[in-house]
Order: sequence, then C-alpha cells, then structure tokens
Amino acid sequence: MPNPFNQQVIDEFRAHHGKVGGYFEGARLLLLTTTGARTKTPHTTPVGYYPDGGDRVIVIASAGGAPQHPDWYRNLVAHPRVRVESGVFTYDAQAVVLEGAERDRLFARAVEADQGWAEYQAKTDRVIPVVALHEIPQDGPPHIEAGSMGEALRLVHDGFRRELAIIREEFASSGSSLGAQLRVNCLTLCQGLHRHHAGEDLGLFRALADRRPDLTPVLDRLRVEHERIAVLVEELRRVVGERHADPTRVLPEVVRLTEELEAHLAYEEERLIPVLEAATAP
Repeated sequence: MPNPFNQQVIDEFRAHHGKVGGYFEGARLLLLTTTGARTKTPHTTPVGYYPDGGDRVIVIASAGGAPQHPDWYRNLVAHPRVRVESGVFTYDAQAVVLEGAERDRLFARAVEADQGWAEYQAKTDRVIPVVALHEIPQDGPPHIEAGSMGEALRLVHDGFRRELAIIREEFASSGSSLGAQLRVNCLTLCQGLHRHHAGEDLGLFRALADRRPDLTPVLDRLRVEHERIAVLVEELRRVVGERHADPTRVLPEVVRLTEELEAHLAYEEERLIPVLEAATAP
C-alpha cells in the first residue's frame, strides 16, 4: 500500500484508539514500528494480526502476494525488537520468524480463517513468512495512551467490546465447523478477561476500597459479577475445547458472555469512571 494510505490509517488508528473505517473496518489491526534495515530510522506500518494466546500475536508478511517481502519484514529481520500499538496498549516485542512445521501450521490456520492468504501465496514464488511478536515484559503497569485513569479503564473495556464483536462476526461466517483460529481467538479472549478481572480484584478494587469505603457496595457487586462472568468464560472454554465443537452450540455461549459482560462494563464505567477522573483531576 502507498505510504499516504498507510499514514491515513495510522492517524485514524491513533486518534480513535484502534478503531478505523474503510478497508480495515472490523478487522484486527495493530501498528508495527520497526527499525529500518539500512537507515536505522523507525517506520510504522498498519498490519493485520491473529491472536495466538499467551503474550504473542501472529503477523503474516504477505505484501498482497508481491514478489518481494514487505519492507517491515526486512526491517524486523535486521532488527527484531519492535514496537506494537494495539489501540489500547503500547509495548515492545521481540519478533521471531517462524520456520518449518510451526510456520506451516500457523499459515494453514490463517488460511482456514481467510482463504485470501492462500491466494496471496499462489501469486508469488516466495514462501510467505509468518512472524510471532512476543511481548517483552516490563516493570510496572502496562502503557495505555490515556489522559486519565478513567479513560484508561474505558479504553480497556472498549478493547474487549471490539474483540467480542469481531468474534461474533467470525461465528456468523464460520459455516458448519469451528475453525482452529476461531478457537484460538475465543480462548485468547477468555484468557484476557480472566487476567483483567484478576488484576482489578487485586489492584484497582483494593486501592479504591482503602480510599473510598463508601464504594464498598459497588465493589462487592463488581466482584460478584466477576465471578459470574468467570463461570461463563469457563463454559465457553469448555465448548470451544470440544473436539467436534459445533459453532451453533458455541455461539449462544458467546452471546451470553457478550450480554453479561456489556452490562458489567457499563455499570463499572458508570460508577467508577467519575471516581477515577476526580482522583486524577488537577
């Protein structure tokens, strides 16, 4: 894609915390900043990605089936440490080019999710690279591009809303079988929700309880809702993990989780964001 197009997407992505329209609307997109192989200067590119569980995501250097690898791929081969912007979080990552059976397995998983990857491979003689971006652990809380704690909370919530919307759309077009990538997408979401709620229970909620005893009923309700959502998450994990999982059976669990989670997020934002905004006001 031409650079002016890329810059337009980058600007929109950053202005709207990961939400863009046009060609990338409704897609999983990240901004990948690499170091120029020759120039040593930073270059940022919008790149589609797939969840892969844990602390890594997968990107594919297709370049639309062009005969040459994309510049961002050549850059990360020369300088594997990269910067990732998810729309909510910004973090450094180590890029690892996958090879052999692992590369083939993940490429096949991507093709199962989107036949476009196979079409790109058919257009070129090069083997399209698959790259894992491993998040590099950092000290302290994750970096969120937000002006306040209240805005940070809302952005994290919006990230979960966006991912659930994508997963529901994927189910709608999945046909009669539950593909491997869709399973991973669901399980990665489950893992992310568990980590987020555990972090709130042990961090944010404890801090608020110490400073604002009047919030005890609110925090107690939120903890109970965390427990209820955890039950729904485990049920989704169970049905997704079945060997011959039927999408028509899994989708109702996704819908249940979506509805329960949306009600929980809305209540938490209503009751906690004003408190967090007041705490960070000048």
